[in-house]
Amino acid sequence: MEQTRKPGTAAIITLGLVQILSWGGSFYLMAVMANPIVAETGWSQQWVYGALSTGIFVSGLLAPLSGRIIAKTGGRTLLALSGAVMALGLVIMGLSHSLLLFLFAWVIIGTGMAMGLYDALFASLGTCYGSQARAAITGITLISGFCTTLVWPGTALLIHWLDWRGACFAIAVMLLVCVLPAYFFALPPVKTQKTTTRKSLSQGNADIAPTLFWLLCAIFTLASVIMTAISVQLISLLQASGHSLASALAISAILGPCQVGSRVVDILFKRGHPVWTTFFSVGLVAAGLLLLACYPQMALLSMVLYGAGNGLRAIVRGTLPLAMVKPEAYAIVVGRMARPALIGQALTPLIGSYVFETMGASTTLGLLCFLAIINVVLVMVLKQRLPVPAAAFD
Repeated sequence: MEQTRKPGTAAIITLGLVQILSWGGSFYLMAVMANPIVAETGWSQQWVYGALSTGIFVSGLLAPLSGRIIAKTGGRTLLALSGAVMALGLVIMGLSHSLLLFLFAWVIIGTGMAMGLYDALFASLGTCYGSQARAAITGITLISGFCTTLVWPGTALLIHWLDWRGACFAIAVMLLVCVLPAYFFALPPVKTQKTTTRKSLSQGNADIAPTLFWLLCAIFTLASVIMTAISVQLISLLQASGHSLASALAISAILGPCQVGSRVVDILFKRGHPVWTTFFSVGLVAAGLLLLACYPQMALLSMVLYGAGNGLRAIVRGTLPLAMVKPEAYAIVVGRMARPALIGQALTPLIGSYVFETMGASTTLGLLCFLAIINVVLVMVLKQRLPVPAAAFD
């Protein structure tokens, strides 16, 4: 397949907007919807948030299968159908009057997440465009960086107007109406690749050395675990460091703009090898967490550093493997790497809350700092093991 085309600006904008809708209708939904669900149903908050963990876990289990499908088909149809699958899950969720049915709804939503969030989209872009996909991945993450800024107030407004069940139905309609035409417009039809044989598809990560593959898995998994832990516990960690609730909320609000800002900076240095972006990502995350642990009074600066590093994380998930494998193997490699990262994300809230409750905030923050430092070391090892000098990426 020729890899000379580039995705157009209209396609990148469309994909960025549809990712906002897809993330908002799945991964970020419970941040606003959990409390109304608990208040109406009487289910425990642990079970309600556990439903999200179930969805993420299912997404991780199915990620390799999505990668194989994308490698064979290009992914356009799979991504287009993701909205309908998420919508089905949301309808079941809105109709749930038993906890078991509610959990089943999140199994369906998790299936849609495996079909339609970043990992599947990046795999499809890499398969369609090869190395030309890097600019599209950066542009999409730049636009979708405004997801929580738009989705959380919008979801809260829908809940206010329609209650949480009605909000589920409304979001399901938006997914059903918008996602399929958006992907069919923004992604090109991909012919079956003659050069990609059944044997090469079954080899999975044969296009990348096992050591490099597992290094990438470890780096992305640790980054996802840290991100999830901070997303869940940041307010509590800041309050334990001596900040009031109002101050903690104000400090945490800086994360979104910093994430978007770091992605703008990455656009300016788009010809550098993605391993450097990865190094800056994990380095800034580690610096931010260490600063918060050692100097709690400098929490604002620490979150600026952490937010910038976390903003780059979404980019390197797509661009670093893209620089290391052939386009026909890219989707399979990305799918297999997504599984441990997503499973790690699913388990993090449970393990993190246990550590926080039994050992305290300082131990929790210290553990996150330790994981962040390990990630910096792993990226340094990865750079040394790259088969070619990490000097340029065209």
